[in-house]
Amino acid sequence: MKDTREGVVTPKTPLSALLSVDEMALFVDYYQLTMGQADFDAQNNSVITANYYVRKIPQGQYLIAAGLEQVVHYILNLRWTETTLDWLAERGDLSTEYLNSLRDFRFNGSVFAVPEGTPIFPNEPIINVTGRSRDVQLFETYLLCVMNFQTLIATKASRIVQAARGRPVFDFGARRAHGRDAGTLAARAAFIGGASGTSLVLAGRYFNIPYVGTMAHKFVSERPTELEAFRDYATAFPDSTTLLIDTYDTLKGAQNACIIAKEMETRGARLRAVRLDSGDLLALSRHVRRILDAEALDYVQIIASHDLDEFQIDTLLENGAPIDSFGVGTRLATGANFNPRTSEGAPSALGGVYKLVESDGRPVGKQSLDEPSKATIPGKKQIYRLTDTDGNYTKDQVTLWDEDVSEGQPLLVPIIQNGELAYNFPTLQDIQAHTTAELKKLPDPHKRLTNAAPYTIEQHPSILAHIEGIP
Repeated sequence: MKDTREGVVTPKTPLSALLSVDEMALFVDYYQLTMGQADFDAQNNSVITANYYVRKIPQGQYLIAAGLEQVVHYILNLRWTETTLDWLAERGDLSTEYLNSLRDFRFNGSVFAVPEGTPIFPNEPIINVTGRSRDVQLFETYLLCVMNFQTLIATKASRIVQAARGRPVFDFGARRAHGRDAGTLAARAAFIGGASGTSLVLAGRYFNIPYVGTMAHKFVSERPTELEAFRDYATAFPDSTTLLIDTYDTLKGAQNACIIAKEMETRGARLRAVRLDSGDLLALSRHVRRILDAEALDYVQIIASHDLDEFQIDTLLENGAPIDSFGVGTRLATGANFNPRTSEGAPSALGGVYKLVESDGRPVGKQSLDEPSKATIPGKKQIYRLTDTDGNYTKDQVTLWDEDVSEGQPLLVPIIQNGELAYNFPTLQDIQAHTTAELKKLPDPHKRLTNAAPYTIEQHPSILAHIEGIP
Protein backbone atom coordinates (compact mmCIF):
# COMPACT_ATOMS: atom_id res chain seq x y z
CA MET A 1 0.00 0.00 0.00
CA LYS A 2 1.38 3.41 -0.96
CA ASP A 3 1.19 6.43 1.32
CA THR A 4 0.83 10.04 0.14
CA ARG A 5 4.53 10.41 -0.59
CA GLU A 6 5.44 9.25 -4.07
CA GLY A 7 7.36 5.98 -4.07
CA VAL A 8 7.05 5.28 -0.34
CA VAL A 9 5.38 1.98 0.56
CA THR A 10 3.71 1.50 3.91
CA PRO A 11 4.17 -2.06 5.16
CA LYS A 12 1.00 -4.12 5.34
CA THR A 13 -0.26 -4.63 8.88
CA PRO A 14 0.39 -8.23 9.97
CA LEU A 15 -2.67 -10.43 10.56
CA SER A 16 -3.08 -12.53 13.67
CA ALA A 17 -5.19 -15.19 11.89
CA LEU A 18 -6.99 -15.89 15.14
CA LEU A 19 -10.59 -16.98 14.74
CA SER A 20 -13.09 -14.47 16.11
CA VAL A 21 -16.72 -15.16 16.97
CA ASP A 22 -17.80 -13.01 14.01
CA GLU A 23 -15.76 -15.14 11.62
CA MET A 24 -16.75 -18.57 12.93
CA ALA A 25 -19.41 -19.02 10.26
CA LEU A 26 -16.70 -19.29 7.60
CA PHE A 27 -15.08 -22.25 9.33
CA VAL A 28 -16.79 -24.49 6.79
CA ASP A 29 -15.68 -26.45 3.79
CA TYR A 30 -17.07 -24.83 0.67
CA TYR A 31 -19.25 -27.79 -0.25
CA GLN A 32 -21.33 -27.17 2.86
CA LEU A 33 -22.35 -23.85 1.29
CA THR A 34 -22.82 -25.18 -2.24
CA MET A 35 -25.05 -27.98 -0.92
CA GLY A 36 -26.89 -25.36 1.11
CA GLN A 37 -27.47 -23.34 -2.03
CA ALA A 38 -28.79 -26.42 -3.87
CA ASP A 39 -31.02 -27.38 -0.93
CA PHE A 40 -32.35 -23.83 -0.77
CA ASP A 41 -33.14 -23.81 -4.48
CA ALA A 42 -34.86 -27.21 -4.22
CA GLN A 43 -36.75 -26.07 -1.10
CA ASN A 44 -35.37 -29.05 0.79
CA ASN A 45 -36.53 -28.56 4.37
CA SER A 46 -36.14 -32.16 5.50
CA VAL A 47 -35.18 -32.80 9.12
CA ILE A 48 -32.16 -35.03 9.44
CA THR A 49 -29.87 -36.51 12.07
CA ALA A 50 -26.12 -36.50 11.53
CA ASN A 51 -24.01 -38.72 13.72
CA TYR A 52 -20.40 -38.17 14.81
CA TYR A 53 -18.49 -41.38 15.42
CA VAL A 54 -15.08 -42.95 14.91
CA ARG A 55 -14.66 -45.97 12.68
CA LYS A 56 -11.22 -47.02 13.89
CA ILE A 57 -9.10 -46.13 16.91
CA PRO A 58 -5.52 -45.43 15.82
CA GLN A 59 -3.90 -46.60 19.06
CA GLY A 60 -5.30 -48.84 21.77
CA GLN A 61 -8.92 -49.95 22.18
CA TYR A 62 -10.71 -46.94 23.68
CA LEU A 63 -11.13 -43.19 23.24
CA ILE A 64 -11.87 -40.39 25.71
CA ALA A 65 -14.57 -38.08 24.32
CA ALA A 66 -13.44 -34.45 24.42
CA GLY A 67 -14.30 -31.17 22.68
CA LEU A 68 -18.08 -31.09 23.13
CA GLU A 69 -18.16 -27.74 24.92
CA GLN A 70 -16.43 -25.93 22.04
CA VAL A 71 -18.71 -27.63 19.49
CA VAL A 72 -21.83 -26.54 21.36
CA HIS A 73 -20.49 -23.00 21.65
CA TYR A 74 -20.08 -22.96 17.88
CA ILE A 75 -23.57 -24.30 17.19
CA LEU A 76 -25.26 -21.85 19.56
CA ASN A 77 -23.24 -18.82 18.47
CA LEU A 78 -23.00 -19.34 14.72
CA ARG A 79 -24.03 -16.08 13.06
CA TRP A 80 -23.64 -14.73 9.55
CA THR A 81 -22.61 -11.09 9.84
CA GLU A 82 -23.15 -8.47 7.18
CA THR A 83 -19.42 -8.34 6.57
CA THR A 84 -19.24 -12.09 6.07
CA LEU A 85 -22.25 -12.20 3.77
CA ASP A 86 -20.95 -9.24 1.75
CA TRP A 87 -17.62 -11.00 1.31
CA LEU A 88 -19.35 -14.15 0.05
CA ALA A 89 -21.62 -12.11 -2.24
CA GLU A 90 -18.61 -10.48 -3.87
CA ARG A 91 -17.39 -13.90 -5.01
CA GLY A 92 -20.60 -14.34 -7.01
CA ASP A 93 -21.02 -18.12 -6.66
CA LEU A 94 -23.84 -18.09 -4.11
CA SER A 95 -27.16 -16.43 -4.84
CA THR A 96 -28.34 -13.33 -3.04
CA GLU A 97 -31.49 -15.16 -2.01
CA TYR A 98 -29.55 -17.99 -0.36
CA LEU A 99 -27.18 -15.62 1.40
CA ASN A 100 -30.15 -13.60 2.65
CA SER A 101 -31.58 -16.80 4.12
CA LEU A 102 -28.49 -17.06 6.30
CA ARG A 103 -28.87 -13.55 7.67
CA ASP A 104 -31.06 -14.56 10.61
CA PHE A 105 -29.56 -18.01 11.10
CA ARG A 106 -30.40 -19.70 14.40
CA PHE A 107 -30.17 -23.41 15.05
CA ASN A 108 -33.50 -24.67 16.43
CA GLY A 109 -32.75 -28.38 16.48
CA SER A 110 -31.34 -30.74 19.06
CA VAL A 111 -28.01 -32.21 20.06
CA PHE A 112 -27.55 -35.35 22.14
CA ALA A 113 -24.03 -36.38 23.05
CA VAL A 114 -21.81 -38.48 25.26
CA PRO A 115 -20.44 -36.23 28.05
CA GLU A 116 -16.79 -35.27 27.81
CA GLY A 117 -14.44 -37.58 29.66
CA THR A 118 -16.45 -40.70 28.85
CA PRO A 119 -14.62 -43.71 27.36
CA ILE A 120 -16.06 -44.62 23.94
CA PHE A 121 -15.37 -47.24 21.31
CA PRO A 122 -15.40 -47.68 17.51
CA ASN A 123 -18.61 -47.13 15.55
CA GLU A 124 -20.53 -45.83 18.55
CA PRO A 125 -22.60 -42.64 18.24
CA ILE A 126 -20.79 -39.88 20.12
CA ILE A 127 -22.93 -36.94 18.99
CA ASN A 128 -26.35 -36.86 17.30
CA VAL A 129 -27.30 -33.54 15.68
CA THR A 130 -30.92 -33.27 14.55
CA GLY A 131 -32.31 -30.33 12.62
CA ARG A 132 -33.00 -28.92 9.18
CA SER A 133 -30.69 -30.56 6.66
CA ARG A 134 -28.95 -27.45 5.39
CA ASP A 135 -28.39 -26.23 8.95
CA VAL A 136 -26.96 -29.47 10.29
CA GLN A 137 -24.44 -29.80 7.47
CA LEU A 138 -22.93 -26.40 8.32
CA PHE A 139 -21.47 -27.80 11.54
CA GLU A 140 -19.49 -30.63 9.95
CA THR A 141 -16.03 -29.12 9.55
CA TYR A 142 -15.87 -27.35 12.89
CA LEU A 143 -17.30 -30.32 14.78
CA LEU A 144 -14.86 -32.76 13.20
CA CYS A 145 -11.90 -30.44 13.67
CA VAL A 146 -12.57 -29.92 17.37
CA MET A 147 -13.82 -33.37 18.35
CA ASN A 148 -11.23 -35.36 16.41
CA PHE A 149 -8.35 -33.33 17.82
CA GLN A 150 -9.40 -33.06 21.43
CA THR A 151 -10.53 -36.69 21.61
CA LEU A 152 -7.19 -37.79 20.16
CA ILE A 153 -5.21 -35.75 22.70
CA ALA A 154 -7.38 -36.66 25.69
CA THR A 155 -6.94 -40.32 24.81
CA LYS A 156 -3.18 -39.96 24.37
CA ALA A 157 -2.96 -38.18 27.70
CA SER A 158 -4.92 -40.91 29.45
CA ARG A 159 -2.49 -43.52 28.12
CA ILE A 160 0.50 -41.48 29.25
CA VAL A 161 -1.02 -40.90 32.68
CA GLN A 162 -1.71 -44.62 32.97
CA ALA A 163 1.92 -45.40 32.11
CA ALA A 164 3.11 -42.90 34.76
CA ARG A 165 1.47 -45.00 37.52
CA GLY A 166 0.29 -42.19 39.71
CA ARG A 167 3.17 -39.81 39.04
CA PRO A 168 2.10 -36.38 37.76
CA VAL A 169 2.21 -35.73 34.02
CA PHE A 170 2.41 -32.18 32.66
CA ASP A 171 1.61 -30.95 29.16
CA PHE A 172 4.68 -29.25 27.65
CA GLY A 173 3.47 -29.41 24.05
CA ALA A 174 2.29 -25.97 22.93
CA ARG A 175 5.47 -25.16 21.01
CA ARG A 176 5.15 -28.36 18.97
CA ALA A 177 1.39 -28.34 18.49
CA HIS A 178 -0.03 -27.90 15.01
CA GLY A 179 -1.02 -24.28 15.48
CA ARG A 180 -1.97 -21.86 18.25
CA ASP A 181 -5.51 -23.07 18.73
CA ALA A 182 -4.16 -26.62 18.77
CA GLY A 183 -1.72 -25.77 21.55
CA THR A 184 -4.47 -24.29 23.71
CA LEU A 185 -6.98 -27.06 23.05
CA ALA A 186 -4.29 -29.71 23.51
CA ALA A 187 -3.72 -28.39 27.02
CA ARG A 188 -7.46 -28.61 27.68
CA ALA A 189 -7.79 -32.12 26.28
CA ALA A 190 -4.65 -33.34 28.05
CA PHE A 191 -6.12 -32.15 31.34
CA ILE A 192 -9.33 -34.05 30.62
CA GLY A 193 -7.18 -37.13 29.99
CA GLY A 194 -5.54 -36.80 33.39
CA ALA A 195 -2.60 -34.40 33.03
CA SER A 196 -1.88 -32.48 36.23
CA GLY A 197 -1.15 -29.19 34.49
CA THR A 198 0.32 -27.40 31.50
CA SER A 199 3.22 -25.11 30.67
CA LEU A 200 0.92 -22.88 28.58
CA VAL A 201 -0.17 -19.84 30.56
CA LEU A 202 -3.06 -19.03 28.21
CA ALA A 203 -4.63 -22.41 28.96
CA GLY A 204 -4.26 -21.63 32.64
CA ARG A 205 -6.05 -18.34 32.18
CA TYR A 206 -8.76 -19.56 29.84
CA PHE A 207 -9.53 -23.01 31.24
CA ASN A 208 -8.33 -22.67 34.85
CA ILE A 209 -5.72 -25.39 34.35
CA PRO A 210 -2.75 -25.32 36.76
CA TYR A 211 0.27 -23.98 34.87
CA VAL A 212 3.84 -24.78 35.72
CA GLY A 213 7.34 -23.91 34.58
CA THR A 214 11.01 -24.48 35.31
CA MET A 215 13.71 -22.73 33.32
CA ALA A 216 15.26 -22.94 29.86
CA HIS A 217 18.84 -23.70 28.88
CA LYS A 218 18.99 -20.08 27.73
CA PHE A 219 18.70 -18.90 31.34
CA VAL A 220 21.69 -21.02 32.32
CA SER A 221 23.93 -20.37 29.34
CA GLU A 222 23.67 -16.57 29.47
CA ARG A 223 25.20 -16.51 33.00
CA PRO A 224 28.94 -16.82 33.57
CA THR A 225 28.43 -20.11 35.42
CA GLU A 226 25.70 -22.66 35.94
CA LEU A 227 25.91 -22.12 39.69
CA GLU A 228 25.21 -18.41 39.30
CA ALA A 229 22.21 -19.14 37.10
CA PHE A 230 20.80 -21.55 39.67
CA ARG A 231 21.40 -19.03 42.45
CA ASP A 232 19.59 -16.25 40.57
CA TYR A 233 16.58 -18.47 39.95
CA ALA A 234 16.41 -19.75 43.51
CA THR A 235 16.52 -16.18 44.79
CA ALA A 236 13.62 -15.19 42.53
CA PHE A 237 11.47 -18.23 43.38
CA PRO A 238 12.33 -19.40 46.90
CA ASP A 239 9.14 -21.46 47.23
CA SER A 240 8.99 -23.13 43.82
CA THR A 241 12.48 -23.63 42.43
CA THR A 242 13.06 -26.37 39.87
CA LEU A 243 16.53 -26.39 38.31
CA LEU A 244 17.29 -27.63 34.79
CA ILE A 245 20.57 -29.49 35.24
CA ASP A 246 21.54 -30.79 31.79
CA THR A 247 22.79 -27.61 30.03
CA TYR A 248 26.41 -28.74 30.24
CA ASP A 249 27.00 -31.88 32.31
CA THR A 250 24.01 -33.42 34.07
CA LEU A 251 25.93 -34.92 37.00
CA LYS A 252 27.87 -31.69 37.58
CA GLY A 253 24.54 -29.88 37.33
CA ALA A 254 23.16 -32.16 40.05
CA GLN A 255 26.12 -31.29 42.27
CA ASN A 256 25.52 -27.58 41.69
CA ALA A 257 21.85 -28.11 42.53
CA CYS A 258 22.94 -29.62 45.85
CA ILE A 259 24.94 -26.48 46.64
CA ILE A 260 21.91 -24.31 45.92
CA ALA A 261 19.66 -26.59 47.95
CA LYS A 262 21.93 -26.23 50.98
CA GLU A 263 21.99 -22.45 50.56
CA MET A 264 18.19 -22.44 50.39
CA GLU A 265 17.98 -24.50 53.58
CA THR A 266 19.89 -21.80 55.47
CA ARG A 267 17.12 -19.37 54.44
CA GLY A 268 14.35 -21.74 55.52
CA ALA A 269 13.50 -22.66 51.92
CA ARG A 270 13.67 -25.90 49.96
CA LEU A 271 14.65 -26.80 46.44
CA ARG A 272 11.57 -28.37 44.90
CA ALA A 273 13.04 -30.41 42.03
CA VAL A 274 15.64 -30.88 39.34
CA ARG A 275 14.76 -31.52 35.74
CA LEU A 276 16.39 -33.85 33.22
CA ASP A 277 15.82 -33.02 29.55
CA SER A 278 18.36 -35.07 27.62
CA GLY A 279 20.45 -38.20 27.58
CA ASP A 280 19.80 -41.64 29.03
CA LEU A 281 17.02 -40.79 31.45
CA LEU A 282 17.18 -44.15 33.21
CA ALA A 283 20.89 -44.02 33.98
CA LEU A 284 20.96 -40.29 34.67
CA SER A 285 17.99 -40.35 37.01
CA ARG A 286 19.67 -43.08 39.06
CA HIS A 287 22.94 -41.15 39.26
CA VAL A 288 21.19 -37.89 40.15
CA ARG A 289 19.09 -39.58 42.83
CA ARG A 290 22.26 -40.92 44.45
CA ILE A 291 23.90 -37.49 44.36
CA LEU A 292 20.87 -35.85 45.96
CA ASP A 293 20.41 -38.53 48.60
CA ALA A 294 24.09 -38.40 49.56
CA GLU A 295 23.51 -34.76 50.56
CA ALA A 296 20.37 -35.64 52.55
CA LEU A 297 18.21 -34.07 49.85
CA ASP A 298 15.75 -36.93 49.58
CA TYR A 299 12.92 -34.38 49.38
CA VAL A 300 14.17 -32.96 46.06
CA GLN A 301 12.21 -34.53 43.24
CA ILE A 302 13.34 -35.46 39.75
CA ILE A 303 11.29 -34.31 36.77
CA ALA A 304 11.98 -35.80 33.35
CA SER A 305 11.15 -34.51 29.88
CA HIS A 306 12.81 -35.20 26.47
CA ASP A 307 10.51 -36.58 23.74
CA LEU A 308 8.57 -38.84 26.09
CA ASP A 309 5.46 -40.88 25.44
CA GLU A 310 3.60 -43.66 27.24
CA PHE A 311 5.91 -46.39 25.98
CA GLN A 312 9.10 -44.68 27.12
CA ILE A 313 7.60 -43.77 30.49
CA ASP A 314 6.42 -47.34 30.97
CA THR A 315 9.90 -48.67 30.14
CA LEU A 316 11.58 -46.20 32.50
CA LEU A 317 9.38 -47.14 35.43
CA GLU A 318 9.52 -50.86 34.66
CA ASN A 319 13.28 -50.52 35.11
CA GLY A 320 13.02 -48.62 38.36
CA ALA A 321 13.83 -45.08 37.20
CA PRO A 322 13.56 -42.82 40.29
CA ILE A 323 11.56 -40.17 38.40
CA ASP A 324 8.80 -38.36 40.26
CA SER A 325 6.95 -36.62 37.41
CA PHE A 326 7.02 -36.20 33.64
CA GLY A 327 6.77 -33.31 31.21
CA VAL A 328 5.45 -34.57 27.87
CA GLY A 329 5.44 -32.30 24.85
CA THR A 330 5.60 -33.21 21.17
CA ARG A 331 4.13 -36.69 21.36
CA LEU A 332 1.26 -35.55 23.54
CA ALA A 333 0.23 -32.32 21.79
CA THR A 334 0.40 -33.94 18.35
CA GLY A 335 -1.19 -37.24 19.39
CA ALA A 336 1.81 -39.06 17.93
CA ASN A 337 1.02 -42.71 17.32
CA PHE A 338 2.98 -43.76 14.25
CA ASN A 339 6.31 -45.58 14.05
CA PRO A 340 7.61 -45.21 10.48
CA ARG A 341 10.25 -47.91 10.97
CA THR A 342 7.79 -50.64 11.86
CA SER A 343 4.73 -49.12 10.16
CA GLU A 344 2.90 -49.64 13.43
CA GLY A 345 0.23 -47.18 14.43
CA ALA A 346 -1.41 -44.57 12.25
CA PRO A 347 -1.04 -40.90 11.29
CA SER A 348 -1.32 -38.40 14.15
CA ALA A 349 -5.00 -37.79 13.57
CA LEU A 350 -8.32 -39.29 14.57
CA GLY A 351 -10.51 -40.25 11.63
CA GLY A 352 -13.87 -39.37 13.13
CA VAL A 353 -16.70 -38.77 10.66
CA TYR A 354 -20.02 -36.89 10.60
CA LYS A 355 -22.59 -38.81 8.57
CA LEU A 356 -26.26 -38.61 7.70
CA VAL A 357 -28.10 -41.48 9.40
CA GLU A 358 -31.75 -40.39 9.31
CA SER A 359 -33.93 -38.20 7.10
CA ASP A 360 -37.50 -37.25 8.03
CA GLY A 361 -37.62 -40.16 10.45
CA ARG A 362 -36.34 -42.71 7.94
CA PRO A 363 -33.02 -44.47 8.71
CA VAL A 364 -30.55 -43.97 5.88
CA GLY A 365 -26.97 -44.95 5.25
CA LYS A 366 -24.40 -45.51 2.55
CA GLN A 367 -23.10 -48.87 1.43
CA SER A 368 -19.68 -47.99 -0.07
CA LEU A 369 -19.47 -51.21 -2.06
CA ASP A 370 -15.97 -50.25 -3.20
CA GLU A 371 -14.83 -49.93 0.43
CA PRO A 372 -17.22 -51.69 2.83
CA SER A 373 -15.45 -50.34 5.92
CA LYS A 374 -16.75 -46.87 5.00
CA ALA A 375 -20.40 -47.91 5.05
CA THR A 376 -22.52 -46.10 7.62
CA ILE A 377 -24.85 -47.67 10.16
CA PRO A 378 -28.31 -46.21 9.51
CA GLY A 379 -30.61 -44.66 12.08
CA LYS A 380 -30.41 -42.20 14.96
CA LYS A 381 -28.83 -44.23 17.72
CA GLN A 382 -28.24 -44.49 21.45
CA ILE A 383 -25.59 -46.40 23.43
CA TYR A 384 -26.46 -48.48 26.47
CA ARG A 385 -23.53 -49.37 28.71
CA LEU A 386 -23.85 -52.54 30.75
CA THR A 387 -21.88 -53.16 33.94
CA ASP A 388 -21.32 -55.99 36.40
CA THR A 389 -22.32 -55.95 40.08
CA ASP A 390 -19.17 -53.98 40.93
CA GLY A 391 -19.97 -51.30 38.35
CA ASN A 392 -17.28 -52.37 35.87
CA TYR A 393 -18.00 -52.19 32.14
CA THR A 394 -19.00 -55.48 30.55
CA LYS A 395 -20.26 -54.44 27.11
CA ASP A 396 -22.06 -51.71 25.14
CA GLN A 397 -25.18 -52.13 23.05
CA VAL A 398 -25.93 -49.70 20.23
CA THR A 399 -29.66 -49.36 19.59
CA LEU A 400 -32.02 -47.29 17.53
CA TRP A 401 -32.99 -44.11 19.32
CA ASP A 402 -36.52 -45.08 20.34
CA GLU A 403 -35.75 -48.71 21.12
CA ASP A 404 -37.20 -50.06 24.38
CA VAL A 405 -34.13 -51.35 26.26
CA SER A 406 -34.34 -52.78 29.76
CA GLU A 407 -30.65 -53.08 30.58
CA GLY A 408 -27.78 -50.61 30.76
CA GLN A 409 -27.29 -46.88 31.13
CA PRO A 410 -27.94 -44.60 28.14
CA LEU A 411 -24.83 -42.55 27.39
CA LEU A 412 -26.05 -39.82 25.03
CA VAL A 413 -27.71 -37.04 27.04
CA PRO A 414 -29.60 -33.92 25.90
CA ILE A 415 -27.27 -30.98 25.22
CA ILE A 416 -29.42 -28.70 23.03
CA GLN A 417 -33.19 -29.03 22.66
CA ASN A 418 -35.27 -26.85 20.33
CA GLY A 419 -32.25 -24.61 19.86
CA GLU A 420 -31.79 -23.95 23.58
CA LEU A 421 -28.98 -25.13 25.82
CA ALA A 422 -30.26 -27.98 28.01
CA TYR A 423 -27.01 -29.09 29.63
CA ASN A 424 -25.02 -27.59 32.48
CA PHE A 425 -21.41 -27.97 31.38
CA PRO A 426 -19.21 -29.16 34.23
CA THR A 427 -15.89 -27.59 35.14
CA LEU A 428 -12.77 -29.01 33.54
CA GLN A 429 -11.78 -30.38 36.94
CA ASP A 430 -15.09 -32.24 37.15
CA ILE A 431 -14.60 -33.63 33.64
CA GLN A 432 -11.13 -34.87 34.59
CA ALA A 433 -12.57 -36.55 37.69
CA HIS A 434 -15.23 -38.17 35.50
CA THR A 435 -12.54 -39.50 33.17
CA THR A 436 -10.58 -40.96 36.04
CA ALA A 437 -13.63 -42.60 37.60
CA GLU A 438 -14.89 -44.06 34.32
CA LEU A 439 -11.51 -45.45 33.28
CA LYS A 440 -11.34 -47.34 36.57
CA LYS A 441 -14.52 -49.15 35.49
CA LEU A 442 -12.94 -50.26 32.20
CA PRO A 443 -11.22 -53.62 32.82
CA ASP A 444 -7.44 -53.57 32.55
CA PRO A 445 -7.16 -55.86 29.48
CA HIS A 446 -8.81 -53.11 27.41
CA LYS A 447 -6.33 -50.48 28.64
CA ARG A 448 -3.02 -52.23 28.00
CA LEU A 449 -0.54 -50.09 26.07
CA THR A 450 0.05 -52.93 23.63
CA ASN A 451 -2.11 -55.90 22.67
CA ALA A 452 -5.15 -54.48 24.40
CA ALA A 453 -8.26 -56.62 24.18
CA PRO A 454 -11.15 -55.26 22.09
CA TYR A 455 -14.19 -54.18 24.08
CA THR A 456 -17.51 -55.88 23.31
CA ILE A 457 -19.94 -53.74 21.33
CA GLU A 458 -23.22 -55.24 20.19
CA GLN A 459 -25.53 -53.87 17.54
CA HIS A 460 -29.17 -54.25 18.55
CA PRO A 461 -31.13 -56.60 16.23
CA SER A 462 -33.25 -53.67 15.02
CA ILE A 463 -30.13 -51.96 13.66
CA LEU A 464 -28.95 -55.14 11.97
CA ALA A 465 -32.34 -55.38 10.29
CA HIS A 466 -31.98 -51.85 8.91
CA ILE A 467 -28.49 -52.62 7.62
CA GLU A 468 -29.81 -55.66 5.78
CA GLY A 469 -32.69 -53.63 4.40
CA ILE A 470 -30.60 -50.92 2.75
CA PRO A 471 -31.45 -51.03 -0.95
